[in-house]
Amino acid sequence: MTWFSTNWNIMFFPVYYSGHLASAPEKQTLIKKMRECSRIFGEEGLTLRLFLKRTAPFSILWTLTNYLYLLALKKLTATDVSALFCCNKAFVFLLSWIVLKDRFMGVRIVAAIMAITGIVMMAYADGFHGDSIIGVALAVGSASTSALYKVLFKMFLGSANFGEAAYFISTLGFFNLIFISSAPVILYFTKVEYWSSFSALPWGYLCGIAGLWLAFNILVNVGVVLTYPLLISIGTVLSVPGNAAVDLVKHEVIFSMVRLTATSIICIGFLLMLLPEEWDEITLRFINRLKEKKNEEQAEDTTESSVHTRSRSRANGTVSIPLA
Repeated sequence: MTWFSTNWNIMFFPVYYSGHLASAPEKQTLIKKMRECSRIFGEEGLTLRLFLKRTAPFSILWTLTNYLYLLALKKLTATDVSALFCCNKAFVFLLSWIVLKDRFMGVRIVAAIMAITGIVMMAYADGFHGDSIIGVALAVGSASTSALYKVLFKMFLGSANFGEAAYFISTLGFFNLIFISSAPVILYFTKVEYWSSFSALPWGYLCGIAGLWLAFNILVNVGVVLTYPLLISIGTVLSVPGNAAVDLVKHEVIFSMVRLTATSIICIGFLLMLLPEEWDEITLRFINRLKEKKNEEQAEDTTESSVHTRSRSRANGTVSIPLA
């Protein structure tokens, strides 16, 4: 499933180029557009050496992320796996702080601690028995490789526009088709995995999963360009209650209090990670504005009260001077 779905990434750049032809006022040829987008690999563009050097580690991390995620789904419910995968935001912060020397933020350390606490509670929910602890380990492993992928992308490739991201993900699909194809064969002959004849495989489901995977990657990159990364992150955390509803209705899963608490802690930690770096300054400015507004309202009330007192005093033939 992982290998088959990743091959569909090859179609990412053709989809992007089709959108370019349909919407751009100045059309570019396919070769020119490819050369322009290949600058993500450097000024020389995509060479065989850079293809192997830059694409190989990212392709391996991509495959591990998705493969571990699917293995975790065999051990845990979709709700638990999606909640544990939200921990990748905390892992990204920790790796960025250590490797990229990003700014230290106390609130994100608290969020990372909450994510780790949720992981431990999720493993404890079933008493640390075999399937549960293995499932948690696989989901956390998937979140870790995803975080490492993002940090390495920022370190070596920097920020990419939509076209460059489409080109890069298509190269991952080509690398997967050429070099990762041996992995399913090795797993089959070592009896780690087994599948029946190709005619018996559920091709409809496989193509549906691969199509949704491709649509997810396209929408994430389009969403970051057209809207804000914050909205994409919120969409990620909304997958947790969405999966919970499906598990509850379709599979009739009964969630224990420990699992619900662990999921809530991880989701709260994920939301804390979304706070901007200047959140404390923004909060202080907001509080100061509220105080200033309150003081202005009190000053207006005092002025109105003094005017009312003077008018009454004049009506009675006396003058009253209010104290400051």
